[in-house]
Amino acid sequence: MLVACWSVKGGSGTTVVTAGLAVLLARSCAAGALAVDLAGDLPAVLGMADPPGPGVADWLAAESDLGPDALGRLEHQAEAGLAVVARGDAALPEARRQAEAGDRLAAALAGPRHAVVDCGSNAEPVGLAVAAAASLSLLVLRPCYLALRKALAAPLRPSGVILITEPNRSLGRRDIESTLGVPVRAEVLWDPVVARCVDAGLLASRVPRSLERALRKAA
Repeated sequence: MLVACWSVKGGSGTTVVTAGLAVLLARSCAAGALAVDLAGDLPAVLGMADPPGPGVADWLAAESDLGPDALGRLEHQAEAGLAVVARGDAALPEARRQAEAGDRLAAALAGPRHAVVDCGSNAEPVGLAVAAAASLSLLVLRPCYLALRKALAAPLRPSGVILITEPNRSLGRRDIESTLGVPVRAEVLWDPVVARCVDAGLLASRVPRSLERALRKAA
């Protein structure tokens, strides 16, 4: 299964959701899971030092159109069963080639393992192409009027929404579903325990219960 996590507004929690899903899927599948970072912060959220060397952006930018084997050589272990391909330092391909590059990445991730891609906020064409090809395209959204407007105007409809619920917000699950026409697959309560876990570099080994319960429904 290929899962793409993306958002239309910064600070939505896309990277934390990606990391949590990848950890849970790695534990549930004998083949493990692969997390791919198009946004730049996934290794840090998983408590890893920045992996040295090239990453997925370098693979995408390669003029020789390197195959899946070359992508596999860029993997770094986060924990048992979970590998990570970092973003790398290269610039993404020029705009006219990004959709094609995203399709190539989605095809390369097909295999026995679950793959979870952090497409980032305001995803570029490469990330949107991955999301369009994914088995599960998850829009990570806070119940914010501005974010909902941007989601409605996005060029891609997700297959589901991960709603980061916050206290004292007037918008809720029904508002999101009726406006976007897609289901809310999970509601993740804003929880300071999750932030403390990320700050301590423990997310790969100890997913907070509130996050685990919510994301198991999404996966």
